[in-house]
Amino acid sequence: MVVTLLGTGTSHGIPVIGCDCKVCTSHDSHDKRYRSSIMLEEMGKHLVIDTGYEFRLQLLRENVTSLDGVLYTHSHTDHCAGLDDLRVFSRHNSFPIYGDEQTLFTLKKRYPYAIDNGEHPGLPVLKSNVLAPYKEVEIARIKVVPIPVYHGNNLIYGYRFGTFAYLTDVSDIPDESYVALKGVKLLVLGALRERPHSTHFSFSQAYQAARKIGVAKVYFTHINHETCYSDINRLYPGFVESAYDGLVINI
Repeated sequence: MVVTLLGTGTSHGIPVIGCDCKVCTSHDSHDKRYRSSIMLEEMGKHLVIDTGYEFRLQLLRENVTSLDGVLYTHSHTDHCAGLDDLRVFSRHNSFPIYGDEQTLFTLKKRYPYAIDNGEHPGLPVLKSNVLAPYKEVEIARIKVVPIPVYHGNNLIYGYRFGTFAYLTDVSDIPDESYVALKGVKLLVLGALRERPHSTHFSFSQAYQAARKIGVAKVYFTHINHETCYSDINRLYPGFVESAYDGLVINI
């Protein structure tokens, strides 16, 4: 499996509009971050997790011409604002999207013309599919296990793919999910900043969670503009690396 980090930034992206901080004015390309999303490729099939504001630009940058499904973590705008751009993948057949019941319900209210609405010329034709927590399913030849995590008071989904897992927008992990993550060796994990936050792991909290899961390597993602890419890598050398837009991981 090949994993591509399409975006690794928080809801503002980096640079933040109007900000002249050290990170937003950095000349290091690693400090330019689109909203968080990843793509998985296996046996010629492609899945994406989340479609943020820059979804179209991300696919163009990576020369993606085919897509077999989208998994949604939750319905916050920075994770789904690019949903309408899925229309190009539903020209001939309905296009499948996946998530928990609440996420798909919210997306259908927000995009009623696009989801479970039949075929209409020029509009996306998307088919919603509810995923049950902890139940493995096979989507486009890729085995997926939805993993509930807390984003503040809300339960959202992370996803496990064999020995790899992707958990973003995490502030706590239920005990049952820690059990379900046993055996994961490579983790992409949301880590907003050094300071605590009510709905996101700090760097130290993410580090501790990764150690508890027992992974061999963790990449931090969903990062805000308070810490440079190079500084993050100096905090926890070896075990932790900051993800960056365009990073490719072979599993």
